[in-house]
This record gives sequence, structure tokens and C-alpha cells, in this order.
Amino acid sequence: MATPALGRTVGFNPTVFYGAIGVIGALLAFALVNHGEAEAIFAMIQQYATINFGWLLVLTVNVLLGACAVIAFSRLGHVRLGGADAKPEFTYAAWFAMLFSAGMGIGLLFYGVAEPLLHFGNPPLSRFSTPEPIRPMAIASNAQHAMGLTYLHWGLHAWGIYAMIGLGLAYVAFNRNRTLSIGSFLQEAWPRCPRFMVDLIDILAIVATVCGVAASLGFGASQINAGLSFLFGAGDTMVAKAVIIAVVTAMATASVAFGLDKGIKLLSQMNMGFALILALFVLVAGPTVFLLNSFIQNLGYYLQEFIYLSSWTESYTGGKWQMDWTIFYYAWWVSWSPFVGIFIARISYGRTVREFIAGTLLVPSLFTFIWMTIFGDSALFIELFGKGGLQAAVATSMPDALFAFLGHYPLTSVASGLAVIIIATFFVTSADSGALVVAMIASGGDHEAGLVPRVTWAVSMGVLAAGLLFAGGLGALQTAAIVTGLPFALVLLAMAWATIRMLSADPQLRPAPAAPKVG
Repeated sequence: MATPALGRTVGFNPTVFYGAIGVIGALLAFALVNHGEAEAIFAMIQQYATINFGWLLVLTVNVLLGACAVIAFSRLGHVRLGGADAKPEFTYAAWFAMLFSAGMGIGLLFYGVAEPLLHFGNPPLSRFSTPEPIRPMAIASNAQHAMGLTYLHWGLHAWGIYAMIGLGLAYVAFNRNRTLSIGSFLQEAWPRCPRFMVDLIDILAIVATVCGVAASLGFGASQINAGLSFLFGAGDTMVAKAVIIAVVTAMATASVAFGLDKGIKLLSQMNMGFALILALFVLVAGPTVFLLNSFIQNLGYYLQEFIYLSSWTESYTGGKWQMDWTIFYYAWWVSWSPFVGIFIARISYGRTVREFIAGTLLVPSLFTFIWMTIFGDSALFIELFGKGGLQAAVATSMPDALFAFLGHYPLTSVASGLAVIIIATFFVTSADSGALVVAMIASGGDHEAGLVPRVTWAVSMGVLAAGLLFAGGLGALQTAAIVTGLPFALVLLAMAWATIRMLSADPQLRPAPAAPKVG
């Protein structure tokens, strides 16, 4: 196995560490002190941010995806991360498993059934949807549009964010001998960048990562609680969710303590295997032919309406649908981007730039489309042609949606138990990967951050998730992701421009010297 060039080790950075801890502590204290009115306060903050700055997120994700396409199809794609002779550290199977588990994880289980049903029952006002689905064609149109919107939220745009930041960080770390952190990237791209600005952006990266992962942990805890209630009649209480967060955080702490090879890689491969088993079960036991037909039609619809869906902002309808869905997703992905970007950069040594973009953009998006088709279209099939009732279940409780859906299948208890295990393992891989990355940033970009920092950040994310869930529910977690994601969007745009500029000057793209003439 090839060993990546580790770059310069800076060591512990007290400004970044204590600055990030201070901001996160202040956020948690605010939520707990204002517990009575926290939910209303978070809702107001979220509404203000999405109404006034939603356009920035829509612009950012489209620019980043476009930058990925330009790099992949140009000569820049020939550059190899780590140098011309570098060899990949991980196999394709391990690479895909780790980047996918870190990049999506819990969200696929939480939203796979619920989101298409919610879009179907409450479609946004647009040229493709009918707000009152009365006639058969209108119902079919809304179902198709629901899947198109789901593809938009979970597809190329999300992974374009991760691919762009991951590429820039990997290139600076492996080809410019820097450490893996946003600050190191800034120092390499702009050597005169003031030190306080570098530290400030590293603090922002940590806060965005912790808030983004905490949001996922909150969703995961709510869904595990729903699964245990479905299987064993456990109560849906804050105490139960706090216990779940504590247990899984302890598992994540153990995993991150073992490190990348023995902990995170093995766990990522395991949960991907379990996820594939559950997806195959639903595919085979459900309306298989309908799902195969739907996948082709969904993909065609997504590609045909790609530009419209990507640039739609509700400008002329004045609605608030996009605030709750598209803008939240984009902010969530942006808040996750420092974590996922650094993590996939860390595991991508030896890949060519074109291979990196294809691997982090196309393969996970395709898998996500397949997953969303299997679960989302199966749920729509039950609603359109079966017993129905899932829309009402989702409207009552989103965390319960997956288990209400599995109740329509044979071996319900076995499938639901497997789903709980998958959620828990995705929960752990999100937390341990996030803790590793945050420890790296707070340690000055050290690729092998020490045990104590890794454990500290794993516990911090669990505490923040529990605190925000207690103070303001899932709405508080959403607000934290959006508010931290918005300012980081500007950092991502600057990084995309700088990455293209540095790649263009890479020595690997220079023509080989001509052989001397003989005679």
C-alpha cells in the first residue's frame, strides 16, 4: 500500500482550538439558556438567512459543479494527486465506501422514504407540478416532479461541493507539501493572507463541520428512537434520544481512536454492505419492474430539466417551499464540506484529478439515485397503487416514515432491525470521520491528529447534537447548519478559483523536454 506524503506538521493550534470550542460553547449555551423560546428564535434566524441569502447558495453550488466539469474535461484532469509516480493508498471498494459513508450516511435513511412523499403531497408551485392532484395525469406529474426534486437535492450538486473542496485540499497537501486544512490551502494560494484570517477561517470550518455533523446526529438519533419504538415500544422522549446519542458517540469515539485503517475504513465497508442488503430486499420484495422503469424515467427527467431545477429560486411565486428544502440542503452540504472535503482528500492520494472528480461526483450520485428510486418510488407505489397511508404517517412524524414503509413488506421486524443497525453505523461513521477531520484542523492540519483531540471532538459533536435537539428540536439543528453554511459558501468560491489557477501551473502539465538530436 502506498503511503501519502504527509506534508509539514504544524502541531496544536491553540487559537483555532479554543476559538472553535468557544463559539460552539456559546451556541450551546444560548440554546439551553433560551430553552423556552429557542425554537421560535431558531425559526426566525433560519427564515431571515434563507430569504435574504438563498440566492447565494444556489449560485455557489452551480458554480462549484461547473468548475468540476471544466477541470475534469480539460487537460487539468491529467494531474495526479501526489505526483506523477504516486499510487493510490486504498482500493476502489474501500475508497467509495469511505467517501460515501462520510458524505451522505444517515440522510439517505432519514429522507429516502419521507422526502418523495412530502414533495408529492405538497409540491412547490412550478411549471411542472399541480397543487391539487385530482386528475391521473396531474398525480403522475407530481410524482415525477417529486423524484426530480429529490434527485436535485441529493445528486450532482451536493457531490460537486465535496469534489471541489476535496480536490483543492488534496492538491495542496499532496502536491504542494502542505497540511490538510483550509488554512494551509489559503496560505498556499495566497501567501500574504494574514494569519488571523487563516485562523478565523479554520475556526469557521470547525464550527461548520461540528454543526453539520450534529444536525445529522440529531436526525439519526430521532430515527433510531423511532425504530426502537416501532420494534420494542420504546418511548419517543428526549431522554431516550440523549441516551442513543451518548451510546453512539461512545462507539464513534472508540472507532476514531482506532484510526483510519482499523476503525473508520472497516466500519464504512460494513455499513455499506448492510445498506446494499436492505436496498436489494426492498427492490426484490417490492414492485421490481416498476422501480426499474422508474429509475430510467427519473434519470431522464432529472437530466432534461437539470438547468431549470438547478436555477429555480421561487422568484416569481414568492413561496417559502425552497427555504425548507433546497436552501436547507445546500447549506447543510456546504456546512459538511470542510469535513467531507478534508476526509476524501485524505483518502484520495494517488488518484488523477479526473479520476478523483469522477469518483467523488458520478459514482456516489448514481448510487444515491438508485437508493432514492428504490425507497422513494416504492413508497410512491404504495401510495398510488397500494394500501396508501404513508403520506399521513410521514406528515405525522418524519423519523417514523422508514419504519411505517417497511411495515408494508414481509419480514418487517428483521428489515426494521437491519435499518436501525444501518442508521447506527452511519451515525458512527459520520461522527468518527467528522471528529478525525476536526482534530486535524485544530492540530494545524496534522494528518495523524492525536488521540486526545480526536476523542475530544467526537464527544463535542455528541454533546452539541443532544443540546440543540433538546433546546429547539430538529429545527435548531437545521438552523445551525444553515447559519454556518452561508458564510462558508464564499470561502468555497474562492477555493474553486484558486484550485483551477494552481492546477494550471502544475509541473505535470509541462511538455516533456525534447530528446537531443543525434548526429
